[in-house]
Amino acid sequence: MDYTIKIGGEAGQGLQTIGGMLGKFFSRSGFHIFTHQDYMSRIRGGHNFYQVRFADFPITCSRSALNILIALDKKSMDEHRGELASEGIVLYDAETIKQKYAGREFLDVPFRKISLEKGHNIVMENTVAVGAVLGMFNMKTELAEKLLAETFEKKGREIIDQNIAALRAGYEHAKKECLQCGFKVAEARPEPGRLMLIDGTTALGLGALVSGVKFYSAYPMTPSTGILLYLAGKARKHGLVVEQAEDEIAAINMAIGGSFAGVRSATGTSGGGYALMVEGLSLAGMTETPIVIFLGQRPGPATGFPTRTEQGDLLNACFSSHGEFPRIVFAPGTPEEAVYLTNKAFDLAEKYQVPAFILFDTYLADSEWTLPGIDSAKLKYIDYRLRGKGLEDITGYKRHAFTETGVTPLAVPGASRNLVVTDSDEHDEEGHIVEDAETRVRMVEKRLLKKLPQIAREIGPPKIYGSPKAEIVLAGWGSTFGVLRACVDHLKDRYEIATMHFTELNPFPLREKFDYIKVLEGARLAICVENNATRQFARLMRMETGFNFTGHINKFDGRPFLLDPFVKEVEEKVAALMALSEGA
Repeated sequence: MDYTIKIGGEAGQGLQTIGGMLGKFFSRSGFHIFTHQDYMSRIRGGHNFYQVRFADFPITCSRSALNILIALDKKSMDEHRGELASEGIVLYDAETIKQKYAGREFLDVPFRKISLEKGHNIVMENTVAVGAVLGMFNMKTELAEKLLAETFEKKGREIIDQNIAALRAGYEHAKKECLQCGFKVAEARPEPGRLMLIDGTTALGLGALVSGVKFYSAYPMTPSTGILLYLAGKARKHGLVVEQAEDEIAAINMAIGGSFAGVRSATGTSGGGYALMVEGLSLAGMTETPIVIFLGQRPGPATGFPTRTEQGDLLNACFSSHGEFPRIVFAPGTPEEAVYLTNKAFDLAEKYQVPAFILFDTYLADSEWTLPGIDSAKLKYIDYRLRGKGLEDITGYKRHAFTETGVTPLAVPGASRNLVVTDSDEHDEEGHIVEDAETRVRMVEKRLLKKLPQIAREIGPPKIYGSPKAEIVLAGWGSTFGVLRACVDHLKDRYEIATMHFTELNPFPLREKFDYIKVLEGARLAICVENNATRQFARLMRMETGFNFTGHINKFDGRPFLLDPFVKEVEEKVAALMALSEGA
């Protein structure tokens, strides 16, 4: 059982309300969920959609073929009718669209009329639509009614009852009128414990929260704004300070100040905002101040596509700065990885006193997944800072003292009689400005050359999934994980195929520690898949390991890979590359 529902309309018509409600309903019914969105950069108007896929087996990406299209306006009808599967149905309100459609694939539901009759308010059209979908699947409404009660609890019983009445009316209308509906929904059995439905943004914020973040500063910028909002919502309960800065320069410098003052600190932005942060990043590198930066990718350059997705900032995150210093770059592929890698980023940033990046994109930020839950045993919290007696016992503390590992004990200013000094200029062990060559060389060795090999040993290998004798390997990083894995499952009966997915990118996984290069070299075809035009990961791989991919699949239109067209593209690429190699 595997169904896809797309809700199309203008911003302000309640697409997220319908999609969010359906996602929660199917998730709590025990189904696996994957959702993604496409929206324009405007508050009202434009064309947006919200896509919900649910199945009775784990799913990791969206499909292109639709079983139900909820068209809230005529543009959605015109633009997405062609995406219907063979038995697909369009759900619409002829009064709103001002056109009546004939044919088995159309179901006219008077959203507006029912919402006015049952709720006395057209805003309940969304609730009617949800009820109609449940009627088309012949699913009971009790769980949906509980969700409505939760959603409108603060608005009072009258509003709850009106929404329930609208839901039931939509349900009954669709059940009665949709004689062509042939959808079969299995009696799903929830997995042990309720499945967790979580989006990428929430997962990133949760990862910061469980890692002990106490200060977060940012300027709102899609797709990182959700992290700011999530942490602000948790600030009072968990004792956080969350600051909306006047710009990204202030945001990163505030976060550096918070970290220097003794608390775990982070900031978040997107490409254009990160451009303003680069000088601050180098300040963190020079002063050896731990900081975590959430860098959300969207298509550039400049403002680009503000609300669309891309993987265009990998090399920017790895190499942007003036001067040389170590930094850590992680790129989760799922909300689950977002929690664990954010936790690891905070830990390593403080352990080695370096900046760490969590690189994500709009697609990962907005998509929702069902997970069994988060395993707290995989989370780590170690306070690496000197506090209390540990600091009092040190005589003549030096913030940048030379050590065998390059890592100096990290003191909290004001916590003892010892003075903690640092400077953005080159400095000596005590943190005072110097200009001699000998100290410069020793400081670069301390900050960079001694730390980097240790950090590299902390970096995990890529995850390999599929055939152990793979002749075809699809390699990717970050948010391509889901479609790569699903593609392998789709083609495993046809090819000896596997996927290799990278999430820990800088320092690059050690070739001598892991055997992933042998897997790539042993395959007949190694194809790199990326959401950018210039093959950034392939270039990074070649630079770090010397390996060259056989072929490439790149998408840079601002949209994510969808399973059906991606599988077709992989098949075509494999056929072309094999024909080329046989011809050679």
